[in-house]
Amino acid sequence: MSEADGGLARYEEKRDFGRTPEPGARDVNLDWATARPLFVIQKHAASNLHYDFRIEVEGVLRSWAVPKGPSTEPSVKRLAIPTEDHPLSYADFEGVIPEDEYGGGTVLVWDRGSYRNLKDPGDEGEKPKPVAEQLEEGHATVWLDGEKISGGYALIRTSEGDDERWLLIKMRDEEADARRRPTSTETASVKSGRTLDEIDRDEGKRA
Repeated sequence: MSEADGGLARYEEKRDFGRTPEPGARDVNLDWATARPLFVIQKHAASNLHYDFRIEVEGVLRSWAVPKGPSTEPSVKRLAIPTEDHPLSYADFEGVIPEDEYGGGTVLVWDRGSYRNLKDPGDEGEKPKPVAEQLEEGHATVWLDGEKISGGYALIRTSEGDDERWLLIKMRDEEADARRRPTSTETASVKSGRTLDEIDRDEGKRA
């Protein structure tokens, strides 16, 4: 078993793949991801509406639930609650999870694209500190190239243990914009062009 597969044990334990349409660890179809590593932000109408922020790290999607979604304003700090690692194939998932299944509700691909490590190298000739190592230390910086949001973002851990919490913060760069409210004004899926209600209606008919 690969390290990535081992890191997905929690993901698979929580799901009945005979009932949920969510992909398994080996159901990979990422034709759109021509640049890597990838990121995806999924809008999830579960018991509480939130956004799932996911970045590809060492073969899996490291994931955080962001209740209010990402901001393009550097002064805004968004709470980000870590969740279990997801398979890379999840970056393409959009649909309706049965209400009696873990994470039940409608999922929409709100934004997606690639990202790059923003950590500066140390001494001349050294490679930048890997994102996995940055996350282990509790402070990671990445540049997102998405269809809705772009620019530098920082993930900062504020507490550990059973109540682990992070902040997702837009960095001050040319992509920062205090006037934009993309979670309010750009609500459709970048994958299908559908809204949450349309996905719920369409997928409900197929069930």
